[in-house]
Amino acid sequence: MHDISALLLELGAVVLGVSVLGLIAHRVGISPIPLMLLAGLMLGSGSFIDLGAAEPFIEPAAEIGVLLLLLMLGLEFTAGELGQSLKRHSTSGAIDFALNASAGFLVGIVLGMPWQAALALAGITWVSSSGIIARLLDDLGRVANRETPAVLSILVIEDIAMAIFLPILIAVLTGAAWWQALGAVALAVAAVTIILVASQRASGGIRWLLSHPSDEQVLLRLFGITLVVAGLTQLLGASAAVGAFLVGIAVPPSIAERARAILGPLRDLFAAIFFLSFGLPIVPADLLPVLPAALLLAIVTAGTKMATGWLAAKRDGVQVKGRLRAGATLIARGEFSIIIAALAVGAGFTELGPLAACYVLILAIAGPIAARFIVRAPRRDEALA
Repeated sequence: MHDISALLLELGAVVLGVSVLGLIAHRVGISPIPLMLLAGLMLGSGSFIDLGAAEPFIEPAAEIGVLLLLLMLGLEFTAGELGQSLKRHSTSGAIDFALNASAGFLVGIVLGMPWQAALALAGITWVSSSGIIARLLDDLGRVANRETPAVLSILVIEDIAMAIFLPILIAVLTGAAWWQALGAVALAVAAVTIILVASQRASGGIRWLLSHPSDEQVLLRLFGITLVVAGLTQLLGASAAVGAFLVGIAVPPSIAERARAILGPLRDLFAAIFFLSFGLPIVPADLLPVLPAALLLAIVTAGTKMATGWLAAKRDGVQVKGRLRAGATLIARGEFSIIIAALAVGAGFTELGPLAACYVLILAIAGPIAARFIVRAPRRDEALA
């Protein structure tokens, strides 16, 4: 009974605190994401406030938050639009890798890291945060902007590429045989291919499942499908976020608007927990020694992401302001970077942990701020500029 009361009290305090942060952000005119990330850091390891009773709930809730963010983003687009955009931006994805991964690798070598740790740092600097960017686009009202398909294409390409990169990285970090890494890569690529094809052909079945007069049934069915597909995607070696995004893509436009209205409050609750949870494992005292190196890395790779977004949006014929918005939107790093850092630390490259945590925290906070203030917010009649 005591554990339940502690859980409820802590969760209640967290949710009320998030509400206050959202109100402050609204008054100031910025996304609440940076404030939630800082709050998580202040409530995390080494702080004077203990959330021990709530942590068993917060961790899975944060995972669900990412899935709902990507599901809701997928509901804004169709499979045809995604396919065309991915084909058009294959070159943009290659440029993204060349600019951002190479920057992390070179900085790692300059800092004197073993090449294996430098390779992990390359992955950390390469991948933007799908969860943060999905919420950011919604907060800033930019989902319908001309530059947004380019941003989403980069995110999807990165998440799919992780299915290839992670098995290779694990093999490098652990000294596994090359054929083991090759087998894991083949399995992950097959899984992603199956899921991409299935998402394009599942619209009829999903329309039938979701064509119900009860909002409760629509919520439960769509949420359940998302969790199952995300779980299978993760089990097969790809990103669960990709699975959730593709479920949204597969929902027919005739149902998508209703689904967004039903899922909106649920998304907001779990997404807030995700952003708050981001800083909980970080010990603030560990960040100070690595702060100069993390700042240097953040400045360099913020610039390379700006270049990535600029070039991708230019490929879509977007004007200068839209290119700047695309680049700034892509700056934030997040969940995948933390996963890669954890793999490296678990393999014995412990020097990467504090640096990665500090780096990701800087860009997770700076990215949304840069996206908000890089250019003035477009009016409705400028959304296609």
